[in-house]
Amino acid sequence: MPFNDEKQCVGEDHPSDSDSSRFSESMASLSDYECSRQSFTSDSSSKSSSPVSTSPPRVVTFDEVMTAARNLSNMTLAHEIAVNENFELKQDAVPENSLAGQVKHIVHQAFWDVLESELNADPPEYEHAIKLFEEIREILLSFLTPGGNRLRNQICEVLDTDLIRQQAEHSAVDIPGLANYVISTMGKLCAPVRDDDIRELKATGNIVEMLRKIFHVLDLMKMDMVNFTIKSIRPHLQRQLVEYERTKFQEILEETPSALDQTTEWIKESVNEELLSLSESALTPGAENSSKPSLSPTVVLNNSYLKLLKWDYQKKDLPETLVTDGARLQELTEKLNQLKIIACLSLITKNMVGAVTEGFPELTNRLKRISAVLLEGMNKQTFNLKEALNSIGVQTCVEVNKTLTERGLPTLNAEVQANLIGQFSSIQEEDNSIWSLIDKRIQLYMKSLLCLPSSQKCMPPVPGGLTIIQQELEALGCQYANIVNLNKQVYGPFYANILRKLLFIEEAVGKVNASSPTN
Repeated sequence: MPFNDEKQCVGEDHPSDSDSSRFSESMASLSDYECSRQSFTSDSSSKSSSPVSTSPPRVVTFDEVMTAARNLSNMTLAHEIAVNENFELKQDAVPENSLAGQVKHIVHQAFWDVLESELNADPPEYEHAIKLFEEIREILLSFLTPGGNRLRNQICEVLDTDLIRQQAEHSAVDIPGLANYVISTMGKLCAPVRDDDIRELKATGNIVEMLRKIFHVLDLMKMDMVNFTIKSIRPHLQRQLVEYERTKFQEILEETPSALDQTTEWIKESVNEELLSLSESALTPGAENSSKPSLSPTVVLNNSYLKLLKWDYQKKDLPETLVTDGARLQELTEKLNQLKIIACLSLITKNMVGAVTEGFPELTNRLKRISAVLLEGMNKQTFNLKEALNSIGVQTCVEVNKTLTERGLPTLNAEVQANLIGQFSSIQEEDNSIWSLIDKRIQLYMKSLLCLPSSQKCMPPVPGGLTIIQQELEALGCQYANIVNLNKQVYGPFYANILRKLLFIEEAVGKVNASSPTN
């Protein structure tokens, strides 16, 4: 199973058009459309998985919606843990200057002030302190493994609140001694990354401040324990992820029958586009028209995946089956858009001043780095792309002239510089020929990744004009193919049902049109 941080061959587990359209083990029956028609007409689809149903919609109760939401939440969390090696939980940080942060600070400060006044009273009041040690005891016990009986008994014995309360009644309780025991026990249980925090606790002289810091470090230890547990279960989730996600999504589908509507529309759009493409090919002069061309389920599904590379993630909802990878796909698309512009700029520079800069590879790399820096954050709404492109153009002229001057060569004249900057700025214009060319070649490369046969163990060649971004493009392509492969494995049965319905409907319509009498 491919995961984001693994350097695997993208050809593994990729179906090809020449194969039997194997989306997953459950899609083996969906060979290219020329195969057995019975696979499309048989009643072999699993219950509730059928995206096209003639049954009237049933009323979904609030409890069913909440159950589906919980299932989706659990599935999303499991998916993130399994595929993201860097995933970990962090404490929610409330900004100090916010209203919530100010309220939190005031309430906490009031509590610790009350505790300090009680301990400094004559005679001291220990009830709040005892409750704190009771809470600390439960937290420490939660860190123990089932086999830690000796330490468990010791903690329960030392932090016995009934005993502490009796000692307090006779003014014999040793609050600093209990706090030091807690710190010593925390030192035995904490991760090495908390050693400095433990040393800082030991150096704290004020007992109230010490207790306050103890709770802070305990909160950090809780997160450490959670993230350690996540790391421990990751290998098990990775082995079981496909079956787990498929089962969870089936439960969601049973609770919410419309849970595949967006996915159906997503695939249907590709079906319509492929039909249009086949119709145009059939009308081409000299084309073979003896038999009606049929759709390939593999091509349809791969074209659907390619649409994700141009998806408007801010305004358009993702298909339900890709929600768990939405953030990864959006980040991938944003990086790809930046690479497209860098490739366009490189191609323009090569076409215009390549004759005078040829043989200076360090200049090419420097221009690439400058472009990447100035395009940082280009996907934010506040980013001014036209201004950034103009700045890149100006900086490119400066760097080229600097290199030429260092080698005693004549610099670019004003007309060439103005033309270069103008062409850079025009990239953002609609139907720009350079942008269209680079975009088409990147789409072709990504499509080739999805069509690699499983026997191929190397990356496909990068099309011309993309050499400048080859390394980054291969890394993004590998990540993209891994996401697609895993998605096919998990949701293959659901895609199979959708494609059966859609492709069968299209053929049925085609047969009706062919048999209709002409006037």
